[in-house]
Amino acid sequence: MVPSTPTRRDLLKQLSCGFGYAALAGMATEAAAADSSRGNPLSPRPAHFAPRARRVIFLCMRGGPSHVDTFDHKPQLAVDDGKPAPGKKGRKLMQSPWKFSQHGKSGQWISELFPQVARHADDLCILNGMHADVPSHPECFVQLHTGSFQFVRPSMGAWVLYGLGTENANLPGFITLNPPSRVGGAQNYGSSFLPAFYQGTRIGQLGQSLKDATVGNLKNPRLGTDLQRRQVDFVQSLNRGLLERRQSDEQLEGVIESYELAFRMQSELPRVLDFSGETKPTLDAYGVDGKPTDVFARQCILARRLAEAGVRFIELSHANWDQHGGLRNKLTANCTAVDQPIAALLADLKQRDMLKDTLVVWGGEFGRTPHVKKPDGRDHNSSGFSFWMAGGGVKAGLTHGTTDPHGIESVSGKVHFHDLHATMLHLLGLDHKRLTYRYAGRDFRLTDVHGNVVKEILA
Repeated sequence: MVPSTPTRRDLLKQLSCGFGYAALAGMATEAAAADSSRGNPLSPRPAHFAPRARRVIFLCMRGGPSHVDTFDHKPQLAVDDGKPAPGKKGRKLMQSPWKFSQHGKSGQWISELFPQVARHADDLCILNGMHADVPSHPECFVQLHTGSFQFVRPSMGAWVLYGLGTENANLPGFITLNPPSRVGGAQNYGSSFLPAFYQGTRIGQLGQSLKDATVGNLKNPRLGTDLQRRQVDFVQSLNRGLLERRQSDEQLEGVIESYELAFRMQSELPRVLDFSGETKPTLDAYGVDGKPTDVFARQCILARRLAEAGVRFIELSHANWDQHGGLRNKLTANCTAVDQPIAALLADLKQRDMLKDTLVVWGGEFGRTPHVKKPDGRDHNSSGFSFWMAGGGVKAGLTHGTTDPHGIESVSGKVHFHDLHATMLHLLGLDHKRLTYRYAGRDFRLTDVHGNVVKEILA
């Protein structure tokens, strides 16, 4: 309870002027006790069953990587190069300009565009039967992240955090690095109707270097840690008083939890963002400070550091993979920018014995057409494309699913985004049908009324 003398306004005025700390000491104790009794909604929770993975690192390639030029080998497309595309008036088939070869003991077919990732062929589970609903960037990108292209729904990272909590109370449990501001924007890492404290924390912007990136207001320029703690406790006591009167207010609950997390982050996050403790061989392996690789290399090394620190869901973004023209130059540049950093991330996780319980996922919102409108470009294709996974309980050295001989649509081992989400949750120990949240009179889940776990890829 806030005492009637002095008034709340008086206390706020004293606090802003640097006075009244002794008077607030009792309130700080009350606030701490309230925190303890309420419990932290971000605390680790037991999974539905024994998990294979503890965390997810999602390597998101915005724009739609061409599957027929990267991970889906199509010999027949080379045979039929230049012929009219079946059922596509005025379009001709175009073979991949890049060579494919088999790699590792598993003999995975991988394009020469990914020479370093190919060295990890025996760690990859390639999904060549992916498909989605809409060949349009905004809708399909949001569906990839939330399960729906029609309605605003919580992102998969928010669902994971809601289901499992976080392993580090001093860091956000869901962090997105350099996300795009368009094609869904904050909806791709938002919490929608889930409580606000499950939404992702953004660091950086798409295409920018993380070299100097941080989270705003990590340091209070006026108050030291002890005095700031008193300030936060006082503000929280006001918030809790309001919450008691309202009985239930998810937005206010989110504010309360966010204030506490923000305070704790001030000491933890700067340490994680600081690469000074990384050895030069490690930085060189990722491609830090290399002209084509630096931007994504910093994302990858930060993802590993965040994973080590206990962050549950980490998303990295790279663009632009939307090559309607200039395919040869642009796709080469994109793959060169991410190949070395991704390979280094896989090697680093493996060397630290973390790959076995870290689920790494690579892909974009759809693939590209094997038939072309322009001589050196490919268009949107949501009926068949490729993803790959590594670690976290998936079968290594496996290619699952196929597209037709030209790579136009999935024909076997088909995996929809709903299936992908169900499988990711399963690997984390969560039953996608049981992970629900009641809203507007019904129980919602990430997979809605769809989705099947792809059991064939489980180790």
